[in-house]
Amino acid sequence: MSNVVNGFPFVSDATRAKVQLALTELDYRPNLGARLLRGGRTGTVALAVPEISSPYFAELAAQFVQQAKQHGWTLLIDETQGGKDGERLVLDGIKSHLVDGLIVSPLALTAQELSARRDRTPLVLLGERLIHAPVDHVTIDNVAGAKAATDHLITLGRTRIAAIGSQPHISGGTAALRLRGYKAALRAAKMPFDGDLVIPAKSYHRPDGYAAMTALLDLPQPPDAVFCFNDLMAIGALRALHERGHRVPEDVAVIGFDGIEEGAFYQPSLSTIAVDKTQIARLALDFLSQRIDGGASAEPQEAFAPFELLPRQSTLRRIDPDSPGR
Repeated sequence: MSNVVNGFPFVSDATRAKVQLALTELDYRPNLGARLLRGGRTGTVALAVPEISSPYFAELAAQFVQQAKQHGWTLLIDETQGGKDGERLVLDGIKSHLVDGLIVSPLALTAQELSARRDRTPLVLLGERLIHAPVDHVTIDNVAGAKAATDHLITLGRTRIAAIGSQPHISGGTAALRLRGYKAALRAAKMPFDGDLVIPAKSYHRPDGYAAMTALLDLPQPPDAVFCFNDLMAIGALRALHERGHRVPEDVAVIGFDGIEEGAFYQPSLSTIAVDKTQIARLALDFLSQRIDGGASAEPQEAFAPFELLPRQSTLRRIDPDSPGR
């Protein structure tokens, strides 16, 4: 039977026909997993993200699922909660006999810890490369994206532009890069940097944006625009502005970062820097495929996925259809 299933040519036509009939009557299905294992492959790759409940990572994971199908892979998804223990468990706990490759978005691990990794499963990193780790890496230009967001607010004539999401006790990562882009935009426009307008956030969730916006509104001179380092904090900021009776964007313009779907359906709809999540998934899986097949160079590879500015109601003045001149 195995000779027929595997398509070997030396089986006679009569024997092949009999075996095929028996296979049909028994509704036989080949064990693809066993076939892959005989070839040293599982046909499965894994993606580990800090928070599955985060809209950004949920949308990113959905793109990985679709792009993995193009490679003929099944995708496993795991959550690390952004801590060292969870990230180490993923790196050392998912062994090569379970998956062919691994994509991880780390928040806590260092380059030294990655270098000390014993498991040789092909690995690709997502997100910010804090220091040069010997691993393939896919990211976006966070500095350029943050500068584009701040530039957009400057072109609207805003003069007191706040930033929500700094993390002063973390030397690298998303917060540091986006703060750098924010400062670069102010400097290019010859606008002063005011540390009182930069509000830290321990995490990047809606309540963090709400609390930070409340603190900004309590200043003697509140801002007239806010750049939030992600869309969830921007949505929290919009809620605080609504509760305090401030009009958006007439009183305060708000822009976020990530391009999650929720922002397009909020009221007012959220302006954002939209990250190309499809391209992130495609680039990372292409890198992984090269490592699995042994076709990649010995040197680590790095790629940047594109982004685009999406101006919406939270920064662009809405026109009243009944106003004069329309």
